[in-house]
Amino acid sequence: MKKILFYLLLGVSFISQSCINDNEDPVAVIPSEGKLVDATVGGPTQPNQVWVDLSDVDQDGNPRKYTNVRTDWDLAFYSGNEFKVMLNSSIMMGAAKIPNASDISAVKESDVATLTTQVQVANFNPSNTVYIDDVNGNFPTGYTAISEVKADASESGVYLINMGKELYSGSVAIGSVATGGNSRGWMKLQVTKEGSGYRVKYGSLNATGDQIKNVLIDKNTAYNYTFFSLKNNKQVTIQPEKNKWDICFTVFTNIIEGAGSYIYADFVTTNNIGNVGAYEVKVASAGSMIETFNNFKKSDVDDSKLIYKDQRVIGANWREVGPSGYQVKGDVFYIIKDSEGTYFKLRFSSLTDNAGERGHAMFKYKPL
Repeated sequence: MKKILFYLLLGVSFISQSCINDNEDPVAVIPSEGKLVDATVGGPTQPNQVWVDLSDVDQDGNPRKYTNVRTDWDLAFYSGNEFKVMLNSSIMMGAAKIPNASDISAVKESDVATLTTQVQVANFNPSNTVYIDDVNGNFPTGYTAISEVKADASESGVYLINMGKELYSGSVAIGSVATGGNSRGWMKLQVTKEGSGYRVKYGSLNATGDQIKNVLIDKNTAYNYTFFSLKNNKQVTIQPEKNKWDICFTVFTNIIEGAGSYIYADFVTTNNIGNVGAYEVKVASAGSMIETFNNFKKSDVDDSKLIYKDQRVIGANWREVGPSGYQVKGDVFYIIKDSEGTYFKLRFSSLTDNAGERGHAMFKYKPL
């Protein structure tokens, strides 16, 4: 039994704003229930992905957090029955199958010159959504830019991989974010089934013979995925075990209907592959947020509203950014049910630090 009932039910309280605009002076309101948690995404370039296990808490009631840099990995190999490979959405990666290619050594840069102009991400071209994975995150059955892996190399084919963007290294204006820096370049990739694992061949576009890297990646069913860095030529640990995280703070490539892919900062995903469900609760007004949140009980949960087939239930819906400013929405909070059946209520309390710098999200939550 996790330690949650010993500590989180103590209900640590903090004074908060119901309007929740980071640039306004605090307004005296009733205390909000819940433990206050810093998401630690790392400031306006948002370098970190932060995976949070809401039910595994320390003696002070702080949930366990696992953190990695967004550029630590490139590909995620699914550990379930299907053979699927996912791209790192947080750094704007894309992929396309190279026509009539089955021998990775034979592919050279001149063969994909036209394709490199097409495999672009977050450029508001609706036709480019085929180069990214299903944004819902239903990868056992959903669409992936790299088709389901086959045992035959001619069926699996060879893919052109847009390696996305490095982290931005310059200065960022207060209130702004910078989700990507310089291009990370291109690679070619071929993945086939080998036994119960994946045979992965990859290299630079002009690589031949021994220049092509060749690795075997086994499935580990304790995890949703096995992660691999093409840049660093190694397997890496990114997500915790599949039932040991509930939400993730990350930069995310989403789709705007009719406008193609778009990169979002301050994004929150749920572990839908790990059987975590969530839904949004809309309150009457920002002025009634704290009271409504505090009074919400387990008996108020509507299980029929829980969403398991879309990792974007929270997404960017918890905050508002635009010409009029940036702030946490004061009229929504979220219900989350973890893989063990524990319910939580969760609301966001800040988007910026005291200086107005983005990338300092904080939230409060409490088990029901």
